[in-house]
Amino acid sequence: MNIQIIAVGKLKEKFMADGINEYLKRMGPYAKMQVVEVPDEKAPETMSEAEEEQVKNREGERILAHIKPDTHVIALAIDGSLWSSEELAQQIDRLGTYGRSQLAFVIGGSNGLAAAVLKRADQKLSFGRLTYPHQLMRLVLTEQVYRAFKIIRREPYHK
Repeated sequence: MNIQIIAVGKLKEKFMADGINEYLKRMGPYAKMQVVEVPDEKAPETMSEAEEEQVKNREGERILAHIKPDTHVIALAIDGSLWSSEELAQQIDRLGTYGRSQLAFVIGGSNGLAAAVLKRADQKLSFGRLTYPHQLMRLVLTEQVYRAFKIIRREPYHK
């Protein structure tokens, strides 16, 4: 299985990059996983709703450029489904079983995801009603995908 995490913005914190790289390395025996960064749109701190939509739309175009037609897309969205780690594992296992070898998780920028990206998504996943920094979500998601493969293989989780 080929898994992409498509995320808006550049990761600046070394400790988060180190954590993500550790989980990417651990994923080696299970699947090919990569993080794709798309540039965030430069925007002022305060924007009108129309300006915010324009920013999301430009970022959305950059995201969609990395998604192939046969890719199953799971967008991270606060109004998405709440899954346990076991349910995430079941979803990934089901996709692999039924021949969906291309999977992309999408993490929007600080303004969220464009409507076009949400429309392209096959599923929406929420990590709860809390708001997380989008950089931190990369680390959390990478760990959860690794955990999912450990669950699928019925292997003990590395401590």
